[in-house]
Amino acid sequence: MTYRFFTPPPARAATGLVAEVQRQLREDFLGPMPTFQALSVVPELMAATWGLMREALLAGDSDRVEREVVASSVSRANRCRFCVDAHVTLLHALGEHELAETIAQGGTPRRLRHAELVAWAEASRSPRAHGWSSPYPPEITGTMLAFHFINRVVSALLAPDLLPGGLQRFPAVRSAGGRLYARTARRNLEPGRPLVDGAAVVPPAWAGDSSVGVAYAVLRQVATTGGDLLGEMARRTVAGTVHWEDGRHPDQPVDWATELVRELPAEERVGARIALLAAFAPAAIGRGDVELWRLSHPGDADLVRLVAYGAIAATDNVARALDPAHH
Repeated sequence: MTYRFFTPPPARAATGLVAEVQRQLREDFLGPMPTFQALSVVPELMAATWGLMREALLAGDSDRVEREVVASSVSRANRCRFCVDAHVTLLHALGEHELAETIAQGGTPRRLRHAELVAWAEASRSPRAHGWSSPYPPEITGTMLAFHFINRVVSALLAPDLLPGGLQRFPAVRSAGGRLYARTARRNLEPGRPLVDGAAVVPPAWAGDSSVGVAYAVLRQVATTGGDLLGEMARRTVAGTVHWEDGRHPDQPVDWATELVRELPAEERVGARIALLAAFAPAAIGRGDVELWRLSHPGDADLVRLVAYGAIAATDNVARALDPAHH
């Protein structure tokens, strides 16, 4: 069972913007994957997430292996097993078999540059605790931010196993999967195929004039609108907690989130709790939370928008650490 709370429409039923995203996914990546299918119930969010991933991870001149090292290391810091397995498999696809398995097992890569990227990407989980910033080009920084967002969405909405019975955790299976994707993984894409208009956004300073900055600003704008589903006190609770906790992994996430929302009005609690869990421990969002939320918001789209709001709140906490004005 790939999806935790709802089954999105099949890829072949897509029209409009969703069909356009899927066309690009087929041309530029691995086709319509569960991550993007889950987001397809909010087409603009699906397009904005793909836009950032494409510009940061796949397009431009930065070394693709380095970007996959960052994607898999951020995923490890965020405890997103699904994404770790997927991006370790892509390292195999790029011919980096030893590096892939070192990262899969939580080890330190042999090459200094790769070891530095792993340490930097993992430290981004709690940026202020480490006095953290980015010495890297926009594609690498953007990949790190893209996966802070994607990890949380995936952990909230998808089951953790990429293949039935967790087969992808066997190195031989990952290696075989890598061979399957080798040609796709080695493609060099041109930057700039946006499906969501970025004319109205202000790109962040860390991105210079790259398409990565526009893509990040578009995703932040689209995902933040999920906060409209909550009242102001609930939004403040989420924002304040994301700032103070700075990426700490709560020991007992469900009890922790329940305690944080206790003072909120009764009708605000479940939405705020889901958003907080999406920011800190998305796999801990339970069926009970979702059933309570659906009493007032029955549609799948609102659940996805709420999860995206929590995910972007945590991601933007990392992005703010890149801007000296926020230190």
